[in-house]
This record gives sequence, structure tokens and C-alpha cells, in this order.
Amino acid sequence: MNHAPDRTAGQAAGNSSSTPAVALITGAADGIGWATARAMAGQGWRIALLDLRADSVNARVAELGTGHLALACDVSDADSVQAAVGSIGARLGRIDALVNNAGIGDQAQPTLQQNAAAFDRVLAVHLRGAFLMSQAVIPLMLAQPRDARGNRGSIVNLGSIASLGGIPGRNAYSAAKAGMLGLTRALASEWARSGIRVNAVAPGYVATELVLDLAQQGALDTQAIARRTPLGRLADPAEIAAAIAFLASPAASYVTGAILSADGGWSAFGAPESMLTPLGSD
Repeated sequence: MNHAPDRTAGQAAGNSSSTPAVALITGAADGIGWATARAMAGQGWRIALLDLRADSVNARVAELGTGHLALACDVSDADSVQAAVGSIGARLGRIDALVNNAGIGDQAQPTLQQNAAAFDRVLAVHLRGAFLMSQAVIPLMLAQPRDARGNRGSIVNLGSIASLGGIPGRNAYSAAKAGMLGLTRALASEWARSGIRVNAVAPGYVATELVLDLAQQGALDTQAIARRTPLGRLADPAEIAAAIAFLASPAASYVTGAILSADGGWSAFGAPESMLTPLGSD
């Protein structure tokens, strides 16, 4: 069967070519979420930025310019999620892509010193949040017409290298991020025939402000991370944003249930660190 050409990333499926597609990004005030908002806005998407911090996300949407939307939202709270998604639907008319990026750090303590409430909070923000957001957005996507490839919308979840390998002490974060991959595959399998694609990006260590602050405090050794990473450096947030934007776009129209590792080769590397060429040797 022949198909009409795909629309560009920022054009809404099933609408006129002048109608911008809408991307909802959680945890959009900084880090990977903000980098993704900028990248997708630059490709013509209309962005709905969600974050728990109202002041921060309002400042960010002002940087993007007119046509975009900022909302405060606690992704772990069902009522807050429903209210935010309802407002986006009413004000922007559609949601073509959902990026489940919201997350928090876990307990920086040995397992025997951790507490269950903090463990539960990490899972609530990462995993429950992605579930609630997907559950709220999917009905809007189902009401939208299919594009030339039969797609109605796209969901991109944020995994991690912690989804694929163990990190000592990071129990809640590792469990949440491994769960994100299971959620991705389950949703992708359930909604593919309805025209909704669901994929995940699994970043390695990214040079966000939080990571750089931890490095300055001596809580994180970025040089050791670079030595262990085959590409020899941390990622720039814009590099992760590019992977997310690809999976959300019509360019990935035949991709669903996939996990895209954007980790500089971290998860592929299975030899002693000494097998890598020393940094700065060429």
C-alpha cells in the first residue's frame, strides 16, 4: 500500500499542514526536560511544559515565546494530572506527543539506612507519574485522526542506564527506571493497533546542572564516569533531547516498544575499564 509523505515533526497528524503538533513534557523546568522543550519547539512543535515548580516552568515558557503553555503539576497525584491534561486539551486542542521525563533523585545512603517512605516517593514520581500521565493523555490521542502511517500519537518514557544494570545503593531509582521499560513495552503492545507508539530513551550520565553541582560538591566523580564511558564523556542534555524528539516525531513512525540507549556506549561495554583507550591519548 502506498502512503502519503510523512508530515514534518512539528505538524499535527490528521490536520492541515499549518497546524502545529503539541508535545506535553513533564519535568520541563530544567535538565533533559527543558532541553527537550527547546529542541522540539525549534522543530515547530507547540509545547506544554509541566513541572511541580510553577515559578520555574512559567519562566521557561516565557523563554520559548508565544504559543506555548506552562502548568504546575504533581505527576504522582491523579487529580493534578487530570486537571493539567484537561487544561491542555481545552487550550491547545490536542496532544500529539507525551514525554514522561519527571523524576527525582533517590536516597544517597546504604540500603540498611534507607526508609520506605523515600523509596515509595521515587517510584511515585517516576513510575506512577508516567502511568498516570499516559492514562490521562491516551484518550485525547485516541480521539485524534490517524496520519498517513496510521499513527495518532507518541509517548516517550525516560529510562536510564539504571534500567539495564545495577548501581549499588540506588534501589528506588533502579527499580523505577527498570519499571519504566516494562511500562513502555506493555503500553506499546496494548496501543499499537490504535495508532499510539510508545518508546523509551535510556540515557547515561548527563551533564545537567544537578550533576555538575554534585560533582562540585565531591558527591560525583565525573572523571571516573568519563573513563568508564566508551565515548569518554558525559552527554550534553541536548543530545538526549535529540533522541527523544526523534522517537516522538513522524521520523520514527514504525518504531514502537523500543528502548534507545543514549549512554555513550556504557551499557554495551562489558570489559575491564583498562581495555579502553586512555582519555586524551590521541
